[in-house]
Amino acid sequence: FLFFFSSRVILPISVEEYQVGQLYSVAEASKNETGGGEGVEVLKNEPYEKEGEKGQYTHKIYHLQSKVPSFVRMLAPSSALNIHEKAWNAYPYCRTGNEYMKDNFLIKIETWHKPDMGHQENVHGLDAETWKKVDVVYIDIADRSQVEPKDYKPEEDPCKFKSTKTARGPLGPDWKKELPNKKDCPHMCAYKLVTVKFKWWGLQNKVENFIQKQEKRLFTNFHRQLFCWIDKWIELNMEDIRRMEEETRKELDEARQRGIRGTVFSAL
Repeated sequence: FLFFFSSRVILPISVEEYQVGQLYSVAEASKNETGGGEGVEVLKNEPYEKEGEKGQYTHKIYHLQSKVPSFVRMLAPSSALNIHEKAWNAYPYCRTGNEYMKDNFLIKIETWHKPDMGHQENVHGLDAETWKKVDVVYIDIADRSQVEPKDYKPEEDPCKFKSTKTARGPLGPDWKKELPNKKDCPHMCAYKLVTVKFKWWGLQNKVENFIQKQEKRLFTNFHRQLFCWIDKWIELNMEDIRRMEEETRKELDEARQRGIRGTVFSAL
């Protein structure tokens, strides 16, 4: 089985700023779920060049046996539940592939970051017949109704947050309508296309519903955090980020040996 769905996340951030903000937030979020023998293991984080594409390649293993869906645990031994994530960041285009149980369950996420308000159609260039079948979901980081109650944190609420370094926020109910007219506030959209492939008969609807729900939850929570953490990363450059990633890799290795666990996190 193969299916697609798409999310669009509009942000009061420039495409250039987001490159740093995303990497900073990924590193911070990885720390929150690592410990007690589980969590994120960074195998590679290095530049790559292939067929004219240049960027940063990462290979991570998510040791999350206790956090995968119950129906997946029923179908696979615990040793098969480590998730391999390979990512090619050729910003402003990025793609990430997650492998569950080798080639039995694959999730690919492709993202184009564009300096617009999310009005472009089919930016990933799917054929017309496939594009007709793709559900498009708009994620509003200021809409609390899109946040599950167990995920809500007042300090990560864009409706309450005010940046001291950029003066952005708090975001009101009409912030997306007002944003294009604000000369002192940039904007962008992250166009995400999720492709799911799996080989289990009889589970198509269950898998599709689960993935759509979890990816929407992930995209929503992550970008709310990213915006509310802006004062922590807005003055950083890519050299700062690479240094931080190496420090985070060492911290993750140490944390996996300790008995502290955090929350579920997955690919962006």
